[in-house]
Amino acid sequence: MGTVTPRTDVRPALVTESRKAAAAAAFTMLLWSSSFVAIRALGDTFSPATMALLRLAVAAAVLSPFVLARRGRPVRLSRTAFGLIAAYGVLWLGAYTVALNAGELHVDAGTAALLVNVAPLLVAFGAGFFLSEGFPKPLLIGAAVSFGGVALISAGSSGSSDWIGVVLCLLAAFLYAAGVLIQKLAMRHTSDGLVITWLGCVVATIALLPWLPPLITELSTAAPAHILAVIYLGIAPTALGFSTWAYALRRTDAGKLSTSSYAVPALSVLLSFLLLGEIPSIYGIVGGTVCLIGVALSRRRPKA
Repeated sequence: MGTVTPRTDVRPALVTESRKAAAAAAFTMLLWSSSFVAIRALGDTFSPATMALLRLAVAAAVLSPFVLARRGRPVRLSRTAFGLIAAYGVLWLGAYTVALNAGELHVDAGTAALLVNVAPLLVAFGAGFFLSEGFPKPLLIGAAVSFGGVALISAGSSGSSDWIGVVLCLLAAFLYAAGVLIQKLAMRHTSDGLVITWLGCVVATIALLPWLPPLITELSTAAPAHILAVIYLGIAPTALGFSTWAYALRRTDAGKLSTSSYAVPALSVLLSFLLLGEIPSIYGIVGGTVCLIGVALSRRRPKA
């Protein structure tokens, strides 16, 4: 009789990886939600570019020891990988952050989060076209429903925000989408999410160095609590949040993962109300609920 080779079932390992990616994504969404509220609160102290510069410099400084402590694992990147990471850093970490900071000078934190979350819809279709991830039916339905929630919020915010803020937040959404797609391409050349996040922060910081003199001036007059708030933005939503995002993105399709960020607006509206006293309109409540429904639909799996 021949020897029967036991069959190795890889499904439990795949399920574990999927759960870890989902947990990392959920943690990222919570951190990013808090960033919208912090940015809104700091608008009177720091200008958009200086706030972005300090935030990214803190993030780069926090991540540097972890990168340098990787003994025996030197950072080696091809020119293509470095170019993609640099583009991701400039577009998403740099330009997106400045556009969002500027947008929140004109719109409240919850509305900004809702407008920016046009981005996952752009990512979903961009990933289908450029990354060959396809267009699963649940993804398309969920994206459409969530986009309807974003549109509802936009329609109801005309009385409390101006069109400059709307345009800036939509610009941030396009930069967000471009950054996600470029980051996913970079991960085809290197799987190290820590290095991608760290190098992106370094490149974005260098790109924003022309705003160092006004930052020094603003720091001299800023309250300690406001400086600590920007440091929080650098440590939590940026260094930690983008690292957990990279971990999840490595294990999930870009379109599907980006659609999960539709949870951010509802969390931002709630945090904005609790911390800043900004009361959401009925459009914000209904639109945020629709966004969450879209998230749930996009995560559904067809029955075997």
